[in-house]
Amino acid sequence: MANATLIRRMRSVVRDGVFVEILIWHVPVAVRGGLHEFKYSLALVSEGVCVLRYDNEAGKGDHRHIGAIEAPYAFIGIDQLTADFLADVKGWLDDNSQG
Repeated sequence: MANATLIRRMRSVVRDGVFVEILIWHVPVAVRGGLHEFKYSLALVSEGVCVLRYDNEAGKGDHRHIGAIEAPYAFIGIDQLTADFLADVKGWLDDNSQG
């Protein structure tokens, strides 16, 4: 991404075999299909499989993937994006507890 500025990069293990990765860039021009100047990918990966992802790839706009289901996401700002993602991560972890 030419001229993009990385504003948040984080990778954190949440439990054995499960990690969260957050990447958010400020871009000079909105991603095709988007209405804001951020490009992002927030993912929850379990045993090598992405089980939850929020992203805004060109042409699709803001959306999230929960398992095989893809749904639009109403982007308000990066703080709300992060909070919504982490709430879904907590829900997934609660639903997929180890024990």
